[in-house]
Amino acid sequence: MHDEPLLHRADVCRPGTMSEVAGMNLPAQGLPLGGLEVVECASFVAGPSGCMALAQLGAHVIRVDPIGGGSDHFRWPVTDDGASLYWTALNKHKRSLAVDLRSPEGRELVIALATRPGRERGIFVDNGVGRARLSYETLAARRSDLIHVHIQGHADGRPAVDYTVNAEVGVATVTGPETSAVPVNHVLPAWDLLAGMTAATGLLSALHRRSLTGEGSFMELALADVATAGVANMGWLAEAERRGSERPRHGNHMYGSFGVDFGTVDGRRVMVVALTEGQWMALQKVTGTAEVFRSLETALDADLTLENDRYRLRETIAAIVRPWFEARTLAQVTRELDEARVLWGPYRGMPEVVDVHRAADEPTVLTQVDQPGIGSVVTARSPLRIAGNYSEAGAAPLLGEHTDEVLSDLLGLSQAEIGRLHDHGVVASGGR
Repeated sequence: MHDEPLLHRADVCRPGTMSEVAGMNLPAQGLPLGGLEVVECASFVAGPSGCMALAQLGAHVIRVDPIGGGSDHFRWPVTDDGASLYWTALNKHKRSLAVDLRSPEGRELVIALATRPGRERGIFVDNGVGRARLSYETLAARRSDLIHVHIQGHADGRPAVDYTVNAEVGVATVTGPETSAVPVNHVLPAWDLLAGMTAATGLLSALHRRSLTGEGSFMELALADVATAGVANMGWLAEAERRGSERPRHGNHMYGSFGVDFGTVDGRRVMVVALTEGQWMALQKVTGTAEVFRSLETALDADLTLENDRYRLRETIAAIVRPWFEARTLAQVTRELDEARVLWGPYRGMPEVVDVHRAADEPTVLTQVDQPGIGSVVTARSPLRIAGNYSEAGAAPLLGEHTDEVLSDLLGLSQAEIGRLHDHGVVASGGR
């Protein structure tokens, strides 16, 4: 490689269809985003999950990784020998380019990749902090119609993660048992996952705009804004403003309607919900409690066909139907509730979720893949079914697995140039 910028060389961004890129294990043809090229420079959950969703729909996502792996590369859960099940699960279907972004040459490679010419290229997703050389202004100077989605913690640039923003927006203070005197966190990084889907939506909207106007876009997405908008869009903040106080905790009771857990005679638990009048009628019928509830309505001047009254009398309703569940096994409950079309679900541990997947007669969103460096693992396909079918699942790349292919096939570098980059520690390939 010469010292001049990569994009000044005639052979760097040579055009070509994605099918011409050899050795890249591209997703199956015919998926909605087939041919789209996205350069991802992000870590942890939001950016990787959003770009994985695009990859599962056929996009060619090139993940830019630090040499040796980023801060999330060995994040738990891990295998016995330290391989991250977390990292591999969030980066399925992608290609990995391992590069030293601290070096001018390394940054130049990523800039060249992110600004390659072509109608379905020029798309960059990142969550970097303090990388001025990979700013929108730097990238747009090379390609004016660039689409750049930047994910951050707070809108003012302060860092944040799901656990901190979940605390900030008040969810932890209404979660947990009624007797809890402290906030209760939950284990699912829901806001991170929602931020990833919001980022993907924003990217596709910018792509649509570019197809109509030829103009690029710079979009910023703060995790804290996603969480705040989420609770506001469910009316929770408006409720708090009007109440002038915190919503009370309800443990496993559903807020605003009837829904709670029940134990069975064989020690299992199920969650039963009656959101609609039809679901409420089905629950009464299967438990044989319709007459009891009619008498209760008369005695308490209530109308249990209304959600509000079912919520107000939730403890009484639960006490009346609980003996029906406690007298039956999970198998009996399953059969009778299903036949009555009650809205319910069993509580399962995650090992049981895997067992249910393996016992299924029809394809589910879960499948097995052979993950390099780990072996066979259960993983998920895209939950979007196209023409009634799930798409095929893919494995995550090894760290830097596609470095040489990307540099050669997409940036047009010779083997001698690629070898020099390896020798100088600018790029790496083939590690876990």
